Amino acid sequence: MSILNFLKSQAWEIIQWEENDTRDTLSFRWPDEDREIKRGAQLIVRESQMVQFVYLGQFGDTFGPGKHDLITDNIPILCRLKGWKYGFESPFKADVYYVVTRLFSGNKWGTSNPIMMRDPDFGIVRVRAFGTFDFRIVDPKVFLKEVAGTDNHFRLDEFHDTMRSRIVSVFSDAVASARIPVLDLATRYQEVGEAILPLVNPQTTTKYGIEITSFILENASVPPEVEAAIDKRSSMGAIGNLNDYVKYQMAQGLEKGEGGTGSAAAQLGIGLAMAQQLAQQFQQPPTAPPVLGAAAAAQTPTPSAGASAPNPPALPRMLAPAEVAQALGVTEADVLATLEAGDLKGKKIGTAWRVSQTALEEFLKQ
Repeated sequence: MSILNFLKSQAWEIIQWEENDTRDTLSFRWPDEDREIKRGAQLIVRESQMVQFVYLGQFGDTFGPGKHDLITDNIPILCRLKGWKYGFESPFKADVYYVVTRLFSGNKWGTSNPIMMRDPDFGIVRVRAFGTFDFRIVDPKVFLKEVAGTDNHFRLDEFHDTMRSRIVSVFSDAVASARIPVLDLATRYQEVGEAILPLVNPQTTTKYGIEITSFILENASVPPEVEAAIDKRSSMGAIGNLNDYVKYQMAQGLEKGEGGTGSAAAQLGIGLAMAQQLAQQFQQPPTAPPVLGAAAAAQTPTPSAGASAPNPPALPRMLAPAEVAQALGVTEADVLATLEAGDLKGKKIGTAWRVSQTALEEFLKQ
């Protein structure tokens, strides 16, 4: 037997991993080089490390930081799995995984596709979000089983590929459970992240063996139509009294003489209101007829039987649409539109409209 084969056949007396090669390693399978582990061998676990033994695909004992002698008392699970009822004397083979438990910070997350949310203000909306999170491994068994698997050297970039969609899924469930409105989600990033953290951690710890120590929401965006609705709501809050604002807009339209159906209707409404106010100001109360005494009544001439009948009452004065427009301070087209709609009563002879003074006064009183 050569010297090299002789060395390979010897059992390991010291097991340690210094983690000098990289800072992005999450788990590392200790290379046994097809050698067995000697009874009483020393296992060295540094700070921010944990060691998990695996025998024939089954999880064995777990070790935290410190120096451990691999004897019967320290590996009860391995003794049970290997069937050592009275302890072991011969070397044995097992997979040794070093799991890094330090904090991994600044990991990016984001939604590749919009997530659906039910919002109390806007109904069902689509939201995109991204940010960063910090995490550490707290349960080596769950992490190796659900995330790293049997990978000999599981790195941070592999973790990103594996966990990004899972983190987004957990985030979506947490937002749905918390029922955070879209307006708060898009404007209060820090508070939202702190509120989501207690909802995210129970799932990540149970499912993946990791604890998220910080969850930061850097941006949340909604579709353009929802952004437009948010802007309109902000504008309405800045306007204040809607009635005063509408009056102001109508007055501005009259001053600038803007055209269009909306401005014409606004001008007609303002003109009618102004005319009604003027009519109320200049209207005089009717005077009561004088009371005649007996002598005056006797002197009042009585028409004889052969006298002619009094003149018939005069016909009401009829106004053309142009005259109505001039009286109201609006355009003739606005008056014609009001006549066609039936709001202003008039008579149409052929293609011409005529409006009585009485009909105009009744219209102003409406």
